Amino acid sequence: MPLRAALGTWLPAWRPVPPQVCAVCGDWARGPACSNCLARFAAPRPRCRRCALPLMAGQALCGRCLLAPPPFARAVAALDYGFPWDRLVLRWKQSGELALTGLFAPLMRHALADEAPVDAVLPMPASPGRLRERGYDHALLLARAVDARADGTLLRRWRDTPHQTGLDRAARQANLRGAFMLAPGRRAAVQGRHLALVDDVMTTGASVTEASQVLLQAGAASVSLWLLARTPE
Repeated sequence: MPLRAALGTWLPAWRPVPPQVCAVCGDWARGPACSNCLARFAAPRPRCRRCALPLMAGQALCGRCLLAPPPFARAVAALDYGFPWDRLVLRWKQSGELALTGLFAPLMRHALADEAPVDAVLPMPASPGRLRERGYDHALLLARAVDARADGTLLRRWRDTPHQTGLDRAARQANLRGAFMLAPGRRAAVQGRHLALVDDVMTTGASVTEASQVLLQAGAASVSLWLLARTPE
């Protein structure tokens, strides 16, 4: 399905305000973003099949994934985390502009159009403190807009951790060690199943790596990442 057509299926309940105005440039549009901005900023690009890092054409895997493959089997990202998407993601996450879900979800569905089916879809869980601070679970909203099967009860983030901003890869991994757990009594829901983990932005991959390991240790057959955006290195 063409990207412009995919964006025409966005959920009316999350229509950007004002309607029919491009969320990127502010010009008139036939959906949440105008065709010029989509062509300029949301065009598909080659990515590492394992971690979705932007690559040169003809490359299948990045050097890091060749040397040390992550526990997740596949990663798909709709966008690069850079201008203009970074400011829109921050408005969505931190300022409560949840109407932007109606822009992001169709972009993700378009990126996932040719992916193999999965058995279950899980959002990356937020910590209790983050949920209290924001008052909403943006990852769960996004996951449900991308796939109605999304289940926010299977994977839990049971403790608050310091913000990851400014931490290097090793510090992020140490910060998140032991932060995730499978909900009690839910092992049968993941055993032998191919799972998709939905997250907004992947930087070093520390969070999704830790969460994937928990799911695989619980018996999941595989974990794939469905990402809104990937930070270029």
